[in-house]
Amino acid sequence: MREFIYKALIITVIIVIGFEFTIGKRIDPMVEGLNKIMDEQGRKELIHKLRKEMNKGLKKEFMLKEDDRVLIYNFFNKLMSEINSVEKN
Repeated sequence: MREFIYKALIITVIIVIGFEFTIGKRIDPMVEGLNKIMDEQGRKELIHKLRKEMNKGLKKEFMLKEDDRVLIYNFFNKLMSEINSVEKN
């Protein structure tokens, strides 16, 4: 019985250490990001960064690259044609 308890404890410790060095390292940044969003100060910082990036984008002559503009334009035209093709009830 004592041997079983020792083996179970050793296996549990090995699993916990293995988890922390593999999956735990990948989860920590995600949890930190979520904590930042949940915190009021973190949300204010996020809003400030978003406004700063929007202002930076407005100062540029073109916000999108040429190929992105063409893609969005074509998507918008296709969407409008599908919307216009719906029969009015």
